[in-house]
Amino acid sequence: MPTRKSPRKGSLQFWPRKRAEKFLPSVNWSAIKSDSKKILKGFIGYKAGMTSITVKDITPNSLTKDKKIVQPVTIIECPPMKILSVRFYKNGKVATEVLSESTEKELRKKVKLPKKTKKIEDVKKDDFDDIKIIAYSEAKKTEIKKTPDISEIGLSGSYDEKFNFAKENVGKEISILGNFDKGELVDIRGITKGKGFQGPVKRFGLNLKVHKTEKGVRRPGSIGPWNPSRTTFRAPMAGQIGLFTRVVYNSKIIDAGKSEGKFSNLKNYGKVNTDYILVRGSVQGPAKRQLLLTRALRETKKQKKKEYELLN
Repeated sequence: MPTRKSPRKGSLQFWPRKRAEKFLPSVNWSAIKSDSKKILKGFIGYKAGMTSITVKDITPNSLTKDKKIVQPVTIIECPPMKILSVRFYKNGKVATEVLSESTEKELRKKVKLPKKTKKIEDVKKDDFDDIKIIAYSEAKKTEIKKTPDISEIGLSGSYDEKFNFAKENVGKEISILGNFDKGELVDIRGITKGKGFQGPVKRFGLNLKVHKTEKGVRRPGSIGPWNPSRTTFRAPMAGQIGLFTRVVYNSKIIDAGKSEGKFSNLKNYGKVNTDYILVRGSVQGPAKRQLLLTRALRETKKQKKKEYELLN
């Protein structure tokens, strides 16, 4: 008989397996190099649910070219965002921050903001080398909650283009429709469904032991040798599962637009009131989970060449 092999269970790439500290994860915006002419690199959205749509496959050299196919899609509601502040960086560190004067009263109740602030016109552009914005979603326009979500969003382009974008959009609503296009690939960052404290079988995928085993069937046989007499962190143990930060790479935007009553009575969500996008495939997290959409970090040819024509 061949030698039985049992690869280790559970990737050490995701470690430690503990609950995420915040719902919207931090992003290394400098690593995301975008060819898009759009300045904004990211956007805040909310997972509404999943559905199936009928599309016409117009992908070159596809086996189903010019045929009707059914695709699973995730509905993500993307209410408008506003700029809370503009951050000016020098040598990779925040040198100064300019707060928007048109910050809403609801946001001031949730976040401690300084009373005296500079104006963006008073900032000398030559003193800094990079600009990012702190944006918040207008969640009150949705039916899920009133408290806005806040996140740092990176900008692409030259320094002058970033400065002009921030200056022009302070106090204005920023829509996803003007910044992300249909057919574009996006990465979706967010938190998975929380499943609480679970055993090693569910957490790491261990095989159940035979029924005559002593000291439990749903547990590892040995958690370490006599010598060295210690248990390493690699031993599969019970603990937290779910509520982890994860990324879904290269999701295709199949459709985008204004809701206008298209989506209603969605399970555990309700009605989509603002702008939305349809993303091919599934997305981590339950309904109402806040997500951060970003430009694709590393586009793949296989996903980029796929093209679909939405059928009404």
